[in-house]
Amino acid sequence: MKSPFSIFEKHVAIFGAGRSGRAAAALALREGAVVSIWDQGGEEVFAKIPAGVETHPNWCQDDAEDFSADLIVISPGIDTYSPLVEAFSAKAPLIGETELASHFFDGGIIGITGTNGKTTTTELVSLILKHAGLGGTPCGNYGAPLSEILLEPDIPAAIALELSSFQLETIDDLRPKVSIWLNFAPDHMDRYPSVEAYKNAKLQIFKNQTKDDTVVVRFGEELGDLVPKVITFSTETREADFYSDGITIMQGGRILLDLESETSLRGLHNAENAMAAMAACMAYGIDPSIIPAALQGYAPPPHRCELIRTLDGVEYLNDSKATNLHALQCALRSQNRPVVLIAGGKEKGLDYSPLLPVLKKQSIGAVTFGQISRPLAELFNSVVPTSSVATLEEAIQTARSIAPRGSTILLSPGTSSFDQFKGYEHRGDVFRDLVHQLF
Repeated sequence: MKSPFSIFEKHVAIFGAGRSGRAAAALALREGAVVSIWDQGGEEVFAKIPAGVETHPNWCQDDAEDFSADLIVISPGIDTYSPLVEAFSAKAPLIGETELASHFFDGGIIGITGTNGKTTTTELVSLILKHAGLGGTPCGNYGAPLSEILLEPDIPAAIALELSSFQLETIDDLRPKVSIWLNFAPDHMDRYPSVEAYKNAKLQIFKNQTKDDTVVVRFGEELGDLVPKVITFSTETREADFYSDGITIMQGGRILLDLESETSLRGLHNAENAMAAMAACMAYGIDPSIIPAALQGYAPPPHRCELIRTLDGVEYLNDSKATNLHALQCALRSQNRPVVLIAGGKEKGLDYSPLLPVLKKQSIGAVTFGQISRPLAELFNSVVPTSSVATLEEAIQTARSIAPRGSTILLSPGTSSFDQFKGYEHRGDVFRDLVHQLF
């Protein structure tokens, strides 16, 4: 039973006029709140704001002096730790858009977090829930904001809710019936003051779970004492409740799914994603016998070890979604051909030295580009021949010149794209276009 929560006739201030903020504003209006929305952009960013919402363009720290509200709802893209937000949050309680929406959702939640693999796992959970007749809409950090889902005429009985650290750091009462912890590795060090702060934000997913709930976790993850029931998965040890060799998924020695014949999922990283999704849905009460049909024909989202083409016997893989070290390591480990790695992008303050053993084992060369190109090349050169270039186009041409027949050119940047691109999707799309132009 949800704790009482009402925003009727209360002033709810929304920070951020993007999709998440607009959805939160519309939901708050529906629930009878007086709503204002604040954004650092000009009047143009408020074009799609619902009627009846008071708008505040060119938002700045000085505005906090005369600010008052009953509740602040912050969009995940806005840094909760920034002096701007701290100036306002001293005057009213602050929660995130997902937390706000969760108070008005009566269905079941399978929550998914982890440094890497969240989106693929969220899609797999969604497919299984849909096949079971539960709706299963993917939302949160992937898909639509949860507030937007609650404004639709048909609200799903259960949702696959992807939760980033940014969303989890602003929850109070959100409680998944089943939570998935895929993995953890340092990331977002340009936002968090320490690795511990980043991990603590993610650990919030367990905050409100009870012994009646379930946690699905990668075997060996250090999470401390957990109250919910724990189910483990692994591609490394059969001690886990679910195990995969990359070909089949087994529970207690019983084969539940043949990845090669029943799905398009390939690689150990995707085996982990599939195991987590299956274990979570089974914990939710879904019959495992329906899962193969639910996943038939599924292909992972773009920019995740996406095969672009094979040219002159060389595969070109787009893994632009790899925006941190752990994702890059996973991509390298999953390859069964010699690799020429293309990596680089924005400086995020990450330590890439832990990558060197797997880079030495899996690759025959590397090309770095972007803001961190030179320091990354100096580091990589200690284990494989590495060239430093400025742009992604130059990186592709250089990688092609050294990649022999039977090898793979892998774009797996290991950092974010905002030095040269609008986002990882833009970076991956540019890579795809450039590779298709090769002849």
